[in-house]
Amino acid sequence: MQLIEVNTPALARTFLDVNPRIQGKDPHYIRPLDKDVADVFDPRKNKAFRFGEAARWVLYDGKGEPIGRIAAFVNKKYKNKGDDLPVGGIGFFDCIKDQSAADMLFDVAKHWLGQRGMEAMDGPINFGERDRWWGLIVEGFQSPLYGMNYNPPYYQELFECYGFKNFYNQICFGLDPRKELGQKILERHAAVASDPAFRAEYLRKRNWEKYAMDFMTVYNQAWAGHAGMKELRKEQVFSLFKKMMPVVEEKIVWFAYHHEQPIALFMNLPDLNQWFQHLNGKFGLWQKLKFLWIKKTRPNPRFTGIAFGIVPEFQGKGIDSYLINEAKKVIQPLNRYDTYELQWIGEFNPKMLNVAQHIGDTFPSRKLITYRYIFDSSRTFHRHPQL
Repeated sequence: MQLIEVNTPALARTFLDVNPRIQGKDPHYIRPLDKDVADVFDPRKNKAFRFGEAARWVLYDGKGEPIGRIAAFVNKKYKNKGDDLPVGGIGFFDCIKDQSAADMLFDVAKHWLGQRGMEAMDGPINFGERDRWWGLIVEGFQSPLYGMNYNPPYYQELFECYGFKNFYNQICFGLDPRKELGQKILERHAAVASDPAFRAEYLRKRNWEKYAMDFMTVYNQAWAGHAGMKELRKEQVFSLFKKMMPVVEEKIVWFAYHHEQPIALFMNLPDLNQWFQHLNGKFGLWQKLKFLWIKKTRPNPRFTGIAFGIVPEFQGKGIDSYLINEAKKVIQPLNRYDTYELQWIGEFNPKMLNVAQHIGDTFPSRKLITYRYIFDSSRTFHRHPQL
């Protein structure tokens, strides 16, 4: 077997093709958009390069056929609560079912990270934000949501036999959005709704700038500073919302207010993979036209929760139930969606896990793991502390 670092356009192309080559026969597999993965490694498009660097490798067998890939990252902004050693990352791992092949991939990443002063590596993670390419699927091998990792079940054995340990679990929750919510949620909703100081509304695209600012307000109070998440700036949020607007469904994006101040958000999007699965990873001009046609002519019955947050002052006061039920009263009559899934919540965040577990008849729909491997085996391993 031979490892080759990606340093040419041809090798970059091969790096992308290894993923469908290994996983393509799985009936649940959906090929990620090549552009989305390539952008992670483009310094012009990935701001993480301001704070670090990345490298990629492809593994070939004795016949010259690609049988694996891996990427490694150093990002000085990447830090988890409680970390007492410098940690790098690995991601975009694919490999045949062969431990020796996997070990070669993990070894080259470990060596590269060690040369840059890292003493541990987390993976599989993204070189950038945590809303994409984060964690290894170990339960719930169904078609992935857009931007979510997918892998064969045997990858778990490859990681754990090498010595990776479970740093934290990531839990997704599903539900049937056509069903009634639980009685507890309805009661808590009624208590908040009786106070005229509170109100909720869904996003209107014509006023997207207002909702972008409301999102920034809630996000920076609810998430910034937790699990390495940074405070967002206006230009970042505006850029995010501009990208989202073409696929936003107004009536599934919600905000709650107290005396007109934003205090909570419940952001959902149609599952884009239900459309992208027909594009085979490509998104050129022809595929964009095809996407618009598919989006217009093929109903998408799946939507997904990408963010749910409440500012600290109002946590534990029933705002979650209030916002969820206000959204339900508008979404159910649409008769458009039959499947809902919340994006992953780290088990280190028990408050959000509790919210997810009580949104009607929710059930764990899939579990992912973020692993950690400490280079010095004599050091004590600690799991991610609870928030």
